[in-house]
Amino acid sequence: MKFNIRGENLEVTSSLRDYVEKKISKLERYFDTPPASEVHVNLSVYNDEQRIEVTIPMTNLLLRGEEQHTDLYAAIDLVVDKLERQIRKYKTKVNRKFRQKGAPKHIFAELEKEANNVAVQEESDEIEIVRTKRFNLKPMDSEEAILQMDMLGHAFYVFTNAVSGDTNVVYRRKDGKYGLIEPNA
Repeated sequence: MKFNIRGENLEVTSSLRDYVEKKISKLERYFDTPPASEVHVNLSVYNDEQRIEVTIPMTNLLLRGEEQHTDLYAAIDLVVDKLERQIRKYKTKVNRKFRQKGAPKHIFAELEKEANNVAVQEESDEIEIVRTKRFNLKPMDSEEAILQMDMLGHAFYVFTNAVSGDTNVVYRRKDGKYGLIEPNA
């Protein structure tokens, strides 16, 4: 793994860099081949809160985790634990589901990184689109889409329904349950 470690309001010392690289490198054991992608680590300090954000973009998977703690080393340990749980949870669930159906071993679908951000200017009545993203929609069922959405940590996920072929959206409701948006026939 290649590391891109940045610090906000803090200097990234060599000992801190070594600790981050050592801990995150432990994730390699969960993959058949070590990820060749660059690991993005953002360390920040605001008031007494230490924060770490880790993003590992790979061809078929996007791992992301963030943690806050009063001790930066404890935050690093917590985020690595979170990423390990995330890998085990989704690998197990998705692979179990596909084994039950008799399908070959499943590879995680490519995940979208972020939704489009829309800004409304208060000075004028015009709507300005400040960012546009394009991505391929992978065919899957709603259960797998929810898994992908949770893995990304987003509130919604757009996908192609494998059964109907329509574009659907799953989302997390305020009560913690999930919703599905389907187009009318």
